[in-house]
Amino acid sequence: MIATIPLFPGLANETSREILRVGELSATLFRFRTGIPALRLANTRGEVVVLPWMGGMVWSARFDGVELAMESGFDAPRPATTIAETYGCFAFHSGILRNGVPAAEDTHPAHGEFPCAAMDHAWLELDEDAEGPSLRVVSARDHVMGFGAHYLAQPSVTLRPGSTLFDIGLAVENRSGKPMELMYMCHVNFRFVADGRFLQPAPFTPDRTAVRRAVPAHVEPNPDYLALIDALAGDPARMEVLHEPALYDPEQVFYLRGLDTDAAGDTTLALQRPGGDGFAMRYAPASFPHTVRWVLNDPDQKVAAFALPSTCEPEGYAAEKRKGNVRVLPPHGRAAFTLRAGYLDQDAMTRTAAEIAALGERAA
Repeated sequence: MIATIPLFPGLANETSREILRVGELSATLFRFRTGIPALRLANTRGEVVVLPWMGGMVWSARFDGVELAMESGFDAPRPATTIAETYGCFAFHSGILRNGVPAAEDTHPAHGEFPCAAMDHAWLELDEDAEGPSLRVVSARDHVMGFGAHYLAQPSVTLRPGSTLFDIGLAVENRSGKPMELMYMCHVNFRFVADGRFLQPAPFTPDRTAVRRAVPAHVEPNPDYLALIDALAGDPARMEVLHEPALYDPEQVFYLRGLDTDAAGDTTLALQRPGGDGFAMRYAPASFPHTVRWVLNDPDQKVAAFALPSTCEPEGYAAEKRKGNVRVLPPHGRAAFTLRAGYLDQDAMTRTAAEIAALGERAA
């Protein structure tokens, strides 16, 4: 570690304040008109806006002039205790004790307690490793409840010079003397792209790209919607290209299974835009054994979350417990999660598409 710099929300105001610049990397504190303090990490290609004191969520990301985050009615983050009250961000940490959309038998809020949680501390880390220099923002929350769980969570975002990809991480330590249940999804909400193509190292077959049959409480099903689910269950290849935008109002959710990995144990997925550029994500299925795809294109929200890496599926605690998808951290045990996500220009997307195709050939 080259340097660690503490951050304080009181230093963030409506006038941006650059607090660090090293080469092309910079960090700037500012405050949204809604009162939420934020940090902008930037390089010559673009920027990532992080909310260090609000769940460590990534509010927005923009590279080479392309917006990555979902479209919504939120033009700025708002004070919130649940994610639905400020659902316009690029990425949030869903969990940690409970994850997913609660069913009638569940008592937890949608996506758990952590997405909008207040952070105790935040700081910058300037570092250099085999990939070169990096600038990272880290937050920390010591979550403790009487007669309940006690954990330390540290979300982070890392940006490197000249890169349009950045790392999102979360480290969790069970500080209790008792085992702790863990459910976590890195909920990355890429923008919907009409006529975009999903690239994945698994075939679009019913067993490998399975449509979600359960209808969540926030969706009002009708006969056409239920018939579409049946059709997609038999032929998920219909959604490989987003050339039928109306199909995703209401939302559709898929479970991607058996994603192949490279020699390093990582898998890569992408959403290619019609112009040849696009969005990509890379992570290790050993850490994230489940991958969810969420697509929504209604008048108010437009999102193509082509890969939501997770330790479980999003059907709520009781259902995931029955499936055996609830992980348990032993007393003082730790877990760490990281993924790389962002934008790819045409050349980078061409290379990535070839890599995914090669993995897919192995996975088929």
